[in-house]
Amino acid sequence: MKLTKTQRLILYSLGQFYKSLNQPLTQKNLRLRTSKIAFIELLLSSKTVGKQERTLYKNLESLEEKKLITYEKRMICFTENGLKILEKINKETKQFFDMQVYFIDAKKPKRKLQTFIS
Repeated sequence: MKLTKTQRLILYSLGQFYKSLNQPLTQKNLRLRTSKIAFIELLLSSKTVGKQERTLYKNLESLEEKKLITYEKRMICFTENGLKILEKINKETKQFFDMQVYFIDAKKPKRKLQTFIS
């Protein structure tokens, strides 16, 4: 299934938001959900999604049409397909994050490094 960069970012953001919300509640068997309006306001306040409110509504509607999210009692929920795609996105981003961490903690290579002034 082909998703735009914005749709992938919205799915990833929703997954991370739910992960951060529900982490403290894992032992209490409670699950928090959010409404479309609250999630869009959160995305807009993060300043990472450079879209307008109406565009975010449209992207959420298209994710619903592709059956990646549903609404139960006006709260956003992932479908099975949505969770599968979220898992793929998480694997992709984990590779980038792992490389970032590796180079922060990496030891100097055995070969001498060349330096250039530009």
